[in-house]
Amino acid sequence: MEQQHATAGALSGIFKTESNIPTEYNVPEIHQREYLLNGALVPWNGAVANIYSPVCIPTEKGLERKLLGSIPDTTAKEAMEALDAAVAAYDNGLGEWPTMSVEGRLHCMQRFVYLMIQQRELVIRLLMWEIGKTLPDATKEFDRTVDYINDTIDALKDLDRESSRFQQAEGTIAQIRRAPLGVVLSMGPFNYPLNEIFTTLIPALIMGNTILFKLPKHGVLAHYPLLNAFKEAFPKGTVNTLYGKGSEIVSPIMESGKVNVLAFIGSSKVANGLKKLHPKVNRLRAILSLDAKNAAIVTKHANLDVAVNECILGALSFNGQRCTALKLIFVQHEVAAEFTAKLNAAVSALKPGLPWEKDVKVTPLPEPTKPAYLRECIDDAIAKGAQVINENGGYSEASFVFPAVVYPVNEQMRLYHEEQFGPVIPVVPFDGIEEPINYQVNASHGMQVSIFSEDPMEVAKLIDAFVNLVSRVNINCQAQRGPDVFPFTGRKDSAEGTLSVFDALRSFSIRSLVATKVTESNKHLFNTIVRDHDSNFLSTDYIF
Repeated sequence: MEQQHATAGALSGIFKTESNIPTEYNVPEIHQREYLLNGALVPWNGAVANIYSPVCIPTEKGLERKLLGSIPDTTAKEAMEALDAAVAAYDNGLGEWPTMSVEGRLHCMQRFVYLMIQQRELVIRLLMWEIGKTLPDATKEFDRTVDYINDTIDALKDLDRESSRFQQAEGTIAQIRRAPLGVVLSMGPFNYPLNEIFTTLIPALIMGNTILFKLPKHGVLAHYPLLNAFKEAFPKGTVNTLYGKGSEIVSPIMESGKVNVLAFIGSSKVANGLKKLHPKVNRLRAILSLDAKNAAIVTKHANLDVAVNECILGALSFNGQRCTALKLIFVQHEVAAEFTAKLNAAVSALKPGLPWEKDVKVTPLPEPTKPAYLRECIDDAIAKGAQVINENGGYSEASFVFPAVVYPVNEQMRLYHEEQFGPVIPVVPFDGIEEPINYQVNASHGMQVSIFSEDPMEVAKLIDAFVNLVSRVNINCQAQRGPDVFPFTGRKDSAEGTLSVFDALRSFSIRSLVATKVTESNKHLFNTIVRDHDSNFLSTDYIF
């Protein structure tokens, strides 16, 4: 008990006075008083919402979240103005952006990337302060996002090259290309406020759609340095930003029926509610990445060192705040004691601290209500027979929660069913392999699973069972989204549509073709249009 108290005392010292925060990681307060509308940074003189960091500062009143700045708290009026701008810019497919050549759109996107990179250092610092992401992870998020944009540019070049030739069948000649869908409402999560949002926004944009960009509730200031890049790189009305309470500003937008595509990353409950608001659901395309309760299955044939290392990465990277995080670990009874002992040792070795501190793995949580929610889930499990088996598991102070390994978890507990989205690792002992399979059969989600076993027959059996239950089966490694060239989707309530560099371009477009009968006059007509470059669509230009 004395050892636990001493360690908890060390944990309680992670928050530092401002004078002890290295100057190179500080950010000035940013009080944003403008938003992007119809190609201009429009001044805002109305109500504002303060933005606080999960990093707390010791004061005379105790620990208080540091004020980072403020943002416009716009209303439904401004939201509808943004919608009107996006609708006008699309102009039923006749606007400058949707009719621009692919090469022209690529030049605009390359200009955006150039301007975005100029803001790299500030965006990384804001990611650390706003959502508690470590310096390496914040850096990786920015750089990965730039790589994603460049990969998307290359993918569109490849797609356009494939479409640059004519096809002929049964006396008909045609050119088939992909055309935009219309106005896209893009909404993303706080955990990857840059990368996750851009995995929908960028492909939607580059395919010729116009964008309504709803900023996430945390990580919103990290986008402020990029507003001018959007303004400078794209035609007016192509990208428009939305601030304020989602329930107040998004509902009238959806009810208008003018949104053609909903690109949403969040909860299935919210997504379902948004779709129901649209008066013409058959006209609405939805690209959704939603709930996940990804399970790991550690069998008696697993390499336990590999399993523990990968489960730690999968369960606790960015404090477990990832849709692809491992949120439930099944371990076979024969190896449960050894596995949990190794797991506890690995969790204890994780360094807690502030995002910019060297080798830190556990940081404060951005959601103010998250520590209390996690405590409720842990207490529920304890009341029903589980224990927190690692030293200081679940210890919390203000916005900080040290990871808790909870064992043995069963189906009566909230941790068995609810997506905790935080640093709690529920461990479920099992006897027969059918138990984790039945869990997935009955689960409402179906994103990924990680299987840990060295037995070929066992792995083969589990693969064949799970490929029809989830969208990705990971063998002896953590669940994850990347590489971005791989498809990212889910079954059941976990997703709608498929994202990857390749798939996203298709998700945000539709195949469209121009066709004619093969006659001499029609061939002459097409040849003239192509030779004189009279059409952006009907073209054999080859983009290098």
